[in-house]
Amino acid sequence: MTVELSVRGLRAGYGAVEVLHGIDLDVPSGALTALLGPNGAGKTTLLSVLAGLLPARAGQVLWSGRDITSVPPDARARAGLALVPERRGIFGALSVRENLEIFAGGGVSADAALAAFPVLADRLGQRAGSLSGGEQQMLAMSRALLRDPRVLLLDEISLGLAPRVTRRLFDVVGELARGGTTVLLVDQYLSDALRLADVVYVLARGEVAFAGEPAELAGKTLPGYVTSVSG
Repeated sequence: MTVELSVRGLRAGYGAVEVLHGIDLDVPSGALTALLGPNGAGKTTLLSVLAGLLPARAGQVLWSGRDITSVPPDARARAGLALVPERRGIFGALSVRENLEIFAGGGVSADAALAAFPVLADRLGQRAGSLSGGEQQMLAMSRALLRDPRVLLLDEISLGLAPRVTRRLFDVVGELARGGTTVLLVDQYLSDALRLADVVYVLARGEVAFAGEPAELAGKTLPGYVTSVSG
């Protein structure tokens, strides 16, 4: 598979604390890569570096072979890299309709988002901050449907949500990947992530503990997880 995003020797952290200790990782083009690991492993930190929100202390971030380590986040976003953060990143004081208009940009219809998440059509005039957690996550996911990104970074989109809502979100993620979007998914639900993934990385204490295909994890215990992965 062609590599879309890659990092080489990546080190990053906050203040005096280094979180990532020389990470090497490849994200294949047009596929879904799952990034797993316990809390504190460095998953969110890695996504922040890829999105340009956190500077790398050492190493490189490459996008289609081009070094983007020093490229600012707005330029990465304009080039087609989208991040749906753990805290969703919606505009709570604005209505659902206004959020969709911002995500879509000028002249782009919100139909794709409303088709994927019909409940939002009944909430267009409602303040986004008053939506349920699941509805807020659906709204956050709408930016991926409306902006048609080349690369989609997803951070814990199922966190705290009911299984029914989680399944719908993962179904949409799977559809995006099958349509050619490069997806890097961080999530806590192993079964859903592994069901969709083409490639899996496991982080532990800021280092890569596993890299391979989902089938290779069958029967193994992942670092930081109590139980082994079922086949």
